[in-house]
Amino acid sequence: MATSSVFFCKECGYESAKWLGKCPGCNNWNSFVEEKISKKVSSSNNSNRSFSRTFDNNSDVKKLNEITVSKTTRLDTGYEELNRVFGGGIVEGSLTLLGGEPGIGKSTLIMQVCNNLSKNGNVLYVSGEESEVQVKLRADRLNVNSNNIYFLSETNISQIEDNIDKIKPKFCIIDSIQTMYDEEISSVPGSVSQVKEVTARLMYLAKRGGITVIVIGHVTKDGTIAGPRILEHMVDTVIYIEGERFFTHRIIRSVKNRFGSTNEIGIFNMQDIGMVEVKNMSEVFLSDSIKNLPGTAIVATVEGTSTILLEVQALTTHSYYNMPRRVSNGIDFNRLNMIIAVLEKRCNLSLGTQDIYVNIIGGMKVDEPAADLAIAMAIISNYKNIMIDPKMVFIGEIGLTGEVRSVTNFEKRVKEISKMGYNQIYANKRQINNIKEEIKKLNIKLIGIATIDEAILSIK
Repeated sequence: MATSSVFFCKECGYESAKWLGKCPGCNNWNSFVEEKISKKVSSSNNSNRSFSRTFDNNSDVKKLNEITVSKTTRLDTGYEELNRVFGGGIVEGSLTLLGGEPGIGKSTLIMQVCNNLSKNGNVLYVSGEESEVQVKLRADRLNVNSNNIYFLSETNISQIEDNIDKIKPKFCIIDSIQTMYDEEISSVPGSVSQVKEVTARLMYLAKRGGITVIVIGHVTKDGTIAGPRILEHMVDTVIYIEGERFFTHRIIRSVKNRFGSTNEIGIFNMQDIGMVEVKNMSEVFLSDSIKNLPGTAIVATVEGTSTILLEVQALTTHSYYNMPRRVSNGIDFNRLNMIIAVLEKRCNLSLGTQDIYVNIIGGMKVDEPAADLAIAMAIISNYKNIMIDPKMVFIGEIGLTGEVRSVTNFEKRVKEISKMGYNQIYANKRQINNIKEEIKKLNIKLIGIATIDEAILSIK
């Protein structure tokens, strides 16, 4: 048994014989960790056992034009919201990493997906954390009773491969990747070397065996997948389940997808019977809004192919500190400071003595600049105690000179706003003038503005 000490970069997996302050691979500082690796010397009969299996797919060289893609390449997960996040359904033979905080609903969602996927073939559910009784209790609670679902409580990747050879499943669930290990590597499960080796073997099973593999991963306090960053680089798709502790809805977000867009999100509602998909996202975030209160504004944001209407709330109050507080929840803090600076300079508002709090209702996070106008109007509404009509929607990016700029997917936003029953939209004047005739025929009033001052005058 040969023992050696190797240093790995936690971010990119770069390997070095000695510790380095800065990683040559990803340029991150202090990211190297030391690991003692003892690699067993395998016999000639057992060498490369994980790469000597026979699968239906072969490795012959083929012309790209001769490769055919069937309609069944993408498989239905049973949920339209989840299918959209995957880019139209989960791709057969892909390796997907699912992450989320403890108790967010990872195992619940996967169990429900297993029930739907079992209609297309056998499913092997491998758990390294829970016993068969615990998994069965969850399956009974979710009313999962398919005869095509198999369960294995195992953490040894070699034993898992042996059972895959026997059962020959079409789908395989690994819960979780941090508990799996290769017996030929002496480091503990969850270490860089173990995660790299196990993931590589799972990737081989997926690509050469045509098995669709879904791997569940733990997250750190920062909300990122625990373990080396190379784990996210190796898989095909990375999906996070997000949600606030005090809300029942869960947001399924794709942060990496080799087969679709990375801007898609899906909304689910956590109930006693499991995860229930939400078809109308806007109703989740606007259902409890109260009319005729200053400090609220509605914005239409685009997440992938979905348009979501969100409520922005702002509160301004006299500050008793030398440095007024600026608190943002759901929007970038620096962008909030920029909007406040524009309002002070271009609109002559004395916000320097005000504590300002801005919140996106429902725990959503908005990154696109199209929400600038709604944020500004919510602040102005509360500061001047002006009530904004709850049927008004504000869309636009604010420049440093106070102008309201155009946004992408504007016509798509207008259609969704009209469908939700809102009757007024404030947006860039030039963009409204260039809108298609079919959009103008909608029962909605389009109000073009060039600067933030014009928006303030129009709501007084």
